[in-house]
Amino acid sequence: MPLLNDWAAAGELIRCIDKSISSVSYHIEIVLVDDGSQQTCERSKFPTSLSAVHTIRILRLRRNIGHQRAIAVGLMHTKATISCDAIIVMDADGQDTPEGVSRLLDAYSVNGRNKAIFAERSRRLESLLFRTFYLFYKILHRALTGISVRVGNFSILPSEYLGTLAIMPELWNHYAAAVVRSKLPFTMIPITRGHRIAGTTQMNFVGLVRHGLSAISVFGDIVGVRVLIGSLVGALLAGVVIFAIISVRLVTDWAIPGWATYSVGLLTIILLQFVTIATSFTFVALSNQANFSFLPFRDYAYFVAETVDLYSHE
Repeated sequence: MPLLNDWAAAGELIRCIDKSISSVSYHIEIVLVDDGSQQTCERSKFPTSLSAVHTIRILRLRRNIGHQRAIAVGLMHTKATISCDAIIVMDADGQDTPEGVSRLLDAYSVNGRNKAIFAERSRRLESLLFRTFYLFYKILHRALTGISVRVGNFSILPSEYLGTLAIMPELWNHYAAAVVRSKLPFTMIPITRGHRIAGTTQMNFVGLVRHGLSAISVFGDIVGVRVLIGSLVGALLAGVVIFAIISVRLVTDWAIPGWATYSVGLLTIILLQFVTIATSFTFVALSNQANFSFLPFRDYAYFVAETVDLYSHE
């Protein structure tokens, strides 16, 4: 669970998770990734007697690196230090619910425990303005990547998936998009998003836009090729129209004085713009093929300041 100042919400959420699955024989270890919180953690906000939850550990980061990168660091820390069958990724503020955890665990078992399960949001509780912008984002994401946006971070992964994600630079930008890009098998189940338990969200409009662009950046090469093809098609159409205008001007008497010159000049500028965009994205796509600078498992430790054991089952 990545968090930023949401200690009260995290404590109550852990208590509810433990209560929700205490009747089933699960051994749960919780890693709270403290993404540069300004508020100190008060142990009194966390339960002191739990059943299914055996340990609670705080992984403090050296600075705020953002929600998605905090998830990446948490996953790599888990791979390096914890032996487990599966990993659940979820928010610590309560919008990913304890009931949702139970449903993910059930679906994971039903699917043979060898496939990732993501929560598909069957109903969103945000404002109309947020949902409107989110719809625009989904359309843009589909147009640029060819992939529909249907899931968030709330999911359960088989532990062996971490071996693949550990060498994917894309994980540093967006967790869910990296899983999709990895082509590891996954499925989705509908889970309603819950309400924040306490506090206020740290995410503003700029943060949401950055979050969306991070997801698109994981498919940067696909976006580059699509934009390249679109630019070439646009340039071809502009060239065809220029040829048609010149033909009309020279062969027929339909031309209005001056219109052909202005039209050809404007279309030539558009043509050059398309060619410039196509050339730029060609070089971007080619350079990204050689970009292998960040490896999550190799580099995550640089961002970890310390680990603190908050609770241990006796």
